[in-house]
Formats: sequence, structure tokens, C-alpha cells
Amino acid sequence: MNSTVIVGSLVGIGLVWLIAYAVGIYNMLVRLSNNIDKAWSNIDVILKQQHDELPKLVEVCNSYLVHERETLEAVIRARNAYGASRTINEKTNAENQVAGALGQLFAVAEQYPDLKANQEFLAVQQRISVLENTIADRREFYNESVNLYNIAIQQIPAVWVAQQTNYTERPLLTIAASDRTAAPLAFANRLRPAA
Repeated sequence: MNSTVIVGSLVGIGLVWLIAYAVGIYNMLVRLSNNIDKAWSNIDVILKQQHDELPKLVEVCNSYLVHERETLEAVIRARNAYGASRTINEKTNAENQVAGALGQLFAVAEQYPDLKANQEFLAVQQRISVLENTIADRREFYNESVNLYNIAIQQIPAVWVAQQTNYTERPLLTIAASDRTAAPLAFANRLRPAA
């Protein structure tokens, strides 16, 4: 009888320990997943602030960039695409479009000295620049959270708990392929060799 009680007790303790361990792993996955959601929410808030600045930017540029209507419309289309996006991947793709359109708009604005000197344009451009830097910082935190989560759900024994509770890999935020190519450098006052 003593050996049966001891074996039963050990099996019971083992089961309790195994359940507690699985619950601990599950709670860790919940925490990591919620950190990702929080990190994305922080990005989304900053993106909303940036998108609120875009109509101001377009309004300021409107009178200066009469022949650049397509550039201004690209900014508005990209902003609207973001508003229609639902998933993180859709929002990331739309935000990459916004960043590309803004880059094109700022490049075009370089050709208009009056616009570049406009105080309202400079203020909005500065605000957007600050928001873009903040977004970059938040993207880094988001990607770190995703990386920690993805590592956790791939390691043993967490992988077994993750599979049973439908925790799947999350994608990292990446930059658009167009942002990976270096812009050509042009030197305005290049010295010409003597002939």
C-alpha cells in the first residue's frame, strides 16, 4: 500500500507540475502577443497623427505645385488606402505607399524655392519628419516584440503549447522594396576638368 500511495502521489505531483508549467508557458505567450498588439497600437496612433498632417501639407503645396497635381493626388490616394486597410500587412503596405508619396512630394518641393521658404510648409514638413522618426523607433520596438514572440513559439516546449492554442508566427514590419534602392546622387556645382 505504501508504494501505491507513493507512486500515486508522485504521478499526481507530476501532473500538477506539468499543468502549472503549461499554464506558465501559455501566460508567457499571451504576454508576448499582447506586447505585439500594444506595439502596433502605438505605431497606429503615430500614423494617425502623421495622416492628420497630410491634408495640411497638401493644402500648403496646392497653390505652389500647380503642375504637380499627380504628386499631390498620390499622397491623398496613399492616405486613403491606409484608412481602408484592416490588417497589419495591409496597413504596412499602405504606409509604405504614403512614405513613397511623401518622399516624392518633398523631392518635387525642392524645385520650388517659394514653397521651401513658406513657414507653414516648413512647420508641417518638420512635424511629419518628427513623426516619421517616432514611427521608425516604434517599428523597431514592434519588430523586437515580434521577434521575441516568434522565437518563443518555435522553442521546445513552448511550441507544443503554441500549437495547441493556435499561436502562430507574426510577420515583421519591413520597408518597401523601393526604399531599398539608393537615390542617385547629383552634384549641382561639379567642377569640370580643364580641357
